[in-house]
Amino acid sequence: MSNKERLLFGTAGIPRWPRELSTQDGIERIHELGLGCMEVEFVRGVDMSPETAQAVGETAAAQGIKLSAHAPYFLNLNSQDPKKVAASHQRILRTARITSIFGGDCVVFHPAFYMNNEPSEVYDTVKNHLEHIAAQLWEEGNWVLLRPEVMGKASAFGTIDEILELSAELDGVAPAIDFAHWHARTGKANSYNEFMKILKRIEAKLGRYALDTMHIHVSGIDYGPRGERKHLILEDSDFNYFDLMRALKDRDVGGRLICESPNREEDALLLQQVYFKL
Repeated sequence: MSNKERLLFGTAGIPRWPRELSTQDGIERIHELGLGCMEVEFVRGVDMSPETAQAVGETAAAQGIKLSAHAPYFLNLNSQDPKKVAASHQRILRTARITSIFGGDCVVFHPAFYMNNEPSEVYDTVKNHLEHIAAQLWEEGNWVLLRPEVMGKASAFGTIDEILELSAELDGVAPAIDFAHWHARTGKANSYNEFMKILKRIEAKLGRYALDTMHIHVSGIDYGPRGERKHLILEDSDFNYFDLMRALKDRDVGGRLICESPNREEDALLLQQVYFKL
């Protein structure tokens, strides 16, 4: 990864139109649409063979599309059941191994739930597990970054401060900043000044390189007192994507912006269009 990347726009998973696509077809469709990246979604399980991953990587390289991955949703590094924790380890590891084969550079994941524990205790637990997972990957010669995600539900570990602190303390860990999740979780964080404050917090904690190589999630979002309910199309939500694009442009942010709206390629193109018109 270079010291400064331009901001690329893409989708969480393969585009929906015009038909059911394979991952390789999806990458080609991303290229046809004029987008620059795609997050391969393993949210229900890692079901890609090494042979397919190799072919996926060749297609992405040929089309100039940057890839990342999202690990399965079924993770909880703070589970009280050791078997569930061990399974969580393996799901992250398996995702990182396949991601490395297809040339992806990072794995996004939902790290844990508080489970009625003190947030500081959960932080220490998650940190310990991620340290061991990262060490195992390095022993294998796998340099894929682990990116715990800012979460949208109050019950989930993953405030901006928690994610930035993990990224500052652990080698091989970097943030996945989901601006829609944070808006849903706080009921705020939806204006130009608030977006700029978040970007300044990231730079203050992790340095300019973190802004140059961000991994961002954006979508419309429905939320209530406990945070996120579901993702929405941007125009059907109150998420202030225009001001977010303005903040990203003004701070000269680089990296990837992944759209998770239900109409993912349409909203990804909308965000890209707004950004480049600014």
